[in-house]
Amino acid sequence: MHSALLFCAFVTAANAFPWVAEQPGVDSSLFRKLRRQQSGGEGAGGPSTCPFNSNHPGAAPITAQYPYNNAKNGLPGNGKGGYQVPAPGDTAHAFTAPGPNDIRGPCPGLNAAANHNFLSHDGITTFNELVDAQQNIYNVGYDLATLLAALGLTLTDGDVVTEKLSIGCDATTRTSYSPVLTGSEPGLDGHNKFEGDTSLTRNDFFLDGGDDFTFNGTLFGMMENTCQGNFDRANLGLYRYQRYQQSLAENPNFYFGPLSLLLFGAATFLYELMPSGTHNYQPDFETISTFFGAESNGNGGYNFVHEQIPANWTNRVAPYTNADVTSEILAMYLLHPVLFGGKTGTGGFDALPTFGNIQNGTLVDGPNTACTLYQLSTQSVPSYLNGVITPTVAALSFIATKVSPQYMNLGCPDPLT
Repeated sequence: MHSALLFCAFVTAANAFPWVAEQPGVDSSLFRKLRRQQSGGEGAGGPSTCPFNSNHPGAAPITAQYPYNNAKNGLPGNGKGGYQVPAPGDTAHAFTAPGPNDIRGPCPGLNAAANHNFLSHDGITTFNELVDAQQNIYNVGYDLATLLAALGLTLTDGDVVTEKLSIGCDATTRTSYSPVLTGSEPGLDGHNKFEGDTSLTRNDFFLDGGDDFTFNGTLFGMMENTCQGNFDRANLGLYRYQRYQQSLAENPNFYFGPLSLLLFGAATFLYELMPSGTHNYQPDFETISTFFGAESNGNGGYNFVHEQIPANWTNRVAPYTNADVTSEILAMYLLHPVLFGGKTGTGGFDALPTFGNIQNGTLVDGPNTACTLYQLSTQSVPSYLNGVITPTVAALSFIATKVSPQYMNLGCPDPLT
């Protein structure tokens, strides 16, 4: 890469994807002392602007009266959906708007979960809460729920020792095992991690002063204009392609790395996890706009209201598994294939070399997309441990016990051995 402007986009990729530091024109010494993504400071998503709530309630408990999928303590639930969420009479999980001291971030599904107290209402959550909430609300399969929770902790610089994560901004003082040792833990707002360029309804990091987490009503309107009230695979695949082309044209620091697979995965949630049985499981406008907190302003645009689970909503019947999401990621991508890689300072584009199922910048058909996602969930663990002695065993144990078992049965190699 030739442009110094790309440095911020590449610092999170340099350790995980060494090819970045080896590109022509890149001063690789810039990356040698890099340990973790640096905080946004006083900027968007940084610790100085991150809300602080002294009241950390934790998620409202799952009870015998309102068992949902009976997923508790990060363990497998029943795996049987088709029930109403929140259950009639369950006031503990009724919608409660976030206050000024509560953290919310770029993921509508997690924001809605926190607004209904399936995650801690202050926005500081844990691995177990994430695994439980996905199963109890959306009937996500246990294998996928553990992967997504692990990705949240390892990719966004949550803390694999305390197993805490901010669903939005940098709350290192509340999530970290030891802020002095771990450095910044930016949470889900961290750039080029869960939230990257070409998001469905969030701006690119470099196009809005680092704010890649606030709802953009114009982008939601673009998505609705493309989908025309039907947010299915075909329409969202086209909209993902449109957003890619828009970002490529407008963002001089455009980067579409392996983690962008997660953007395709997140798009599938709109037609796989959000539709309600009371709407014949159709990904319609009423359902999607409620989950996204999008309200028409009467002039063709959309204002933000807080995300919530639609009234009388019933979840999917069968669990949404790793096999399901990897199949959907590939199917959506192949509708409108695009190159993985990044722009150069000379106006060119460098395609990503081989990484799992990504070969020469394109995602290819094959059985190993699930293993690619597993590789992404584990590749940050060694960098997390740089200079840290005490939590080493706990961090490696986190991957070995919570994530790896789901993938060993698929024949995926263990990158930590």
